[in-house]
Amino acid sequence: MLDFFLQQMEDAAGEEALVTPEETTTYAQLLTAYHEKLAWLAERSIQPGAVVSFDGEYSQQSISLFLALVANKNIIVPLSRDAQAHHVEFREIAGTEYDISFDGAKLSLKITGRNATHPLYEKLRNLQRPGLVLFSSGSTGKSKGIVHELFSLMEKFLVLRKRQRMLIFLQLDHIGGINSLLYSLANGGTAIVPENRSPDRVCAAIERFQADLLATSPTFLNLLLLSRTHADYDLSSLKVISYGTEPMPQSTLNRFAELLPGTQMQQTYGLSELGILRTKSRGPDSLWVKIGGKEFETKIHENRLWVRSKSSMIGYLNAPDPFDSEGFFDTGDLVECDGDWLKILGRESEIINVGGLKVYPAEVESVLLEISNVEDVIVFGENHPITGKIVAARFKLIAPEPLRDFKARMLSFCKDRLQRYKVPGKIFLTEGSLHNERFKRMRGLHEQ
Repeated sequence: MLDFFLQQMEDAAGEEALVTPEETTTYAQLLTAYHEKLAWLAERSIQPGAVVSFDGEYSQQSISLFLALVANKNIIVPLSRDAQAHHVEFREIAGTEYDISFDGAKLSLKITGRNATHPLYEKLRNLQRPGLVLFSSGSTGKSKGIVHELFSLMEKFLVLRKRQRMLIFLQLDHIGGINSLLYSLANGGTAIVPENRSPDRVCAAIERFQADLLATSPTFLNLLLLSRTHADYDLSSLKVISYGTEPMPQSTLNRFAELLPGTQMQQTYGLSELGILRTKSRGPDSLWVKIGGKEFETKIHENRLWVRSKSSMIGYLNAPDPFDSEGFFDTGDLVECDGDWLKILGRESEIINVGGLKVYPAEVESVLLEISNVEDVIVFGENHPITGKIVAARFKLIAPEPLRDFKARMLSFCKDRLQRYKVPGKIFLTEGSLHNERFKRMRGLHEQ
């Protein structure tokens, strides 16, 4: 499996594999670094099947180490600096036996003294396959450790596709980041890494490095619109913007379709437990999508989406088996169907039941984001003695505004746009961020 990727890299030896504001790495240089990392692992007697973490951003060092750990058939635990506050927790859940850190070009190794004997790890060792451990966002509780057999994730990339200059937004400890990296390596593409993930630096990297694909989240796209930095840069190289990780507000999608009419807006769908599914959007400003492909099967049961995937995880390290008797995974996402087309409405666990009437937070957020002076908003449920729940919203404003004045404006704005029971009955203002380090709204942290 890895031989295919290495051959593709050899065939593209003179091409740019990775560009950042600090460095440009060709595939030839990446291959050299890969062989150096293989020797480094051998010198330290890191055996196949060992559980190894490393922390760092996309770089020649981290990508070459990742590939070397795949070749060495290790169980890999990538950790991004964005999640640094959780590194101790994640390493404990994963039971890492070796922890690798980067200091520029220098690698440091810590031997933890742990003996990782989880049954899922033993399964990988018996198969003599490399593994990958990712973590859920933990928005409603302790993070789950998600174990993949890595070759199954890599298999779908054996079918060659278009070479892209892709601005990689999601990190190596996110299924979307892993998917983007594997796609780029398999097709001899160029991974573009911005200085940071602020709207200004992302737009600067798109212009400077002529990115033709931006893979990101709806929350970031909304922040980009509000920042207006897109007007300061030439984004004409962008051919595709793919978005996923959470429901897209229709208002945000409409504005982007108008702003960049020559850019294809492509909805993706995936979960850390399943991988990224192939999708087809109905139109540039449509939230309807077809999900599937030969690697995936779907079924709808009581309006919930279930998926069976060749690239599904083999299980959780610290949670029960979530698969049904047929091998389908309950995504927890409620969907609306129109023939083969689906619209993702949101997680059932986030639905607000107001006196027996269902409210989908993403639908309400889409309207509230159109109110002037709103930078971001989270919609959630609050307990109510009569209706069970009422709709509540926490706003982050662009400029300070008295709560009473803003609430009056909000109620007036929503009057003809939302049914009465969907209009927030309680609102809060905050100066803090409403999304996590993965640029995903964290509704679960606000629910009462």
